[in-house]
Amino acid sequence: MCFALLMSEIALFSVIIAPMPFTMRKRMFHFLSENPIVAKVQYALKITFIFVAVLFIDALQRMVRIAQEGAYAKQKQEMADVRAETTYAARRFYAQRNLYLTGATLFLSLILSRVFYIILDFIHTQEELNAITGKGGKAASAGAEIEQLQARNKELEDKVKALQAKDRDFDNLKKQASQQAHEYNRLADDLNKATGSVSDKKAD
Repeated sequence: MCFALLMSEIALFSVIIAPMPFTMRKRMFHFLSENPIVAKVQYALKITFIFVAVLFIDALQRMVRIAQEGAYAKQKQEMADVRAETTYAARRFYAQRNLYLTGATLFLSLILSRVFYIILDFIHTQEELNAITGKGGKAASAGAEIEQLQARNKELEDKVKALQAKDRDFDNLKKQASQQAHEYNRLADDLNKATGSVSDKKAD
């Protein structure tokens, strides 16, 4: 069981770290992190890893016990028999194999979990960055439109000011013409009075 679990972890780890397009990796990680079936499988694997941890502790204790038995047998000169020595070597080999197998399975499970969440955080960060970049582009385009509108508004204000200036000039001309006509009439009246004749303004 531990060997099959270890091979599955190696295969999954190879798939996770394999180079692939960002879109494909994002879909795969969203599927693995959000799918309810995958969540149930992860829960079952957590329970399995608890049993693997128990097996690791048992293999460690067994290897220590076998090492102590071997040291005791050497002191008592009980390892002279070839069959006893072969049996001891086989027991030690199986204990070491179980220890390394369960230990590698647990260690790779921790590494796999850590790498998975690191890549998932990286994907979320990349998505947030893309969203911020998109908003920045929209804000830049909106800012350009605002600048264009401000420039257009300034042009219109300049035209309005020019028209208002022309209106003021026209009013000044009308006022000056009225003043000149009034002054002309006054001078004509004074001239008529001085010459003793009646001024006919309509004729003038």
